[in-house]
Amino acid sequence: MATSSAATNKKDFPRAGVATDGWSTEDEATATCFCGAVQLAFPTSGPGLVGSFVCNCADCHKITASMFASNFIIADAHLKHLRGQSNLTSFGQSATTFRTGNKMTNYFCSTCGTLMYRIGSGFPGVSILRIGTVDDFSLHETKLRPKQEWFGKQRHHRRRPPQAPARAIQPHLLRAIRHHF
Repeated sequence: MATSSAATNKKDFPRAGVATDGWSTEDEATATCFCGAVQLAFPTSGPGLVGSFVCNCADCHKITASMFASNFIIADAHLKHLRGQSNLTSFGQSATTFRTGNKMTNYFCSTCGTLMYRIGSGFPGVSILRIGTVDDFSLHETKLRPKQEWFGKQRHHRRRPPQAPARAIQPHLLRAIRHHF
């Protein structure tokens, strides 16, 4: 799906984490961990941008502490570590959702714990990055918008709105949240 140049030129860099030096151009953008110690640059179009998807696999549920993960795939030859490569900690295992025996290795910022990307022995030459680490939020809905869904049978009922109306939230909790932010 093509996006209009007006949509891709409207950048959105909300305050998210410590770092404020993320950037994007027509062809490239950054992804930064929460504390700012690790920053990557990646292409926003092919051939370096291979694809984007929502994953419902059990691994993604567990590793993101969420119901699903929004991911994009970058060819390794096009992925740049701008800073913090030595600050990445890895954890890998072969007992994954895919049950192929291939190893999936996760690369986290060792300071703040942000998962920056995964590399799989069954997916040679590419890295799987998390859309939530991308600094320009406008790319989440344009160039990086997920185009596929993986492991749909493991999808939970997350797409249904909560049954409780917003007013069911206790007033003292709302005050605490407003005070905190």
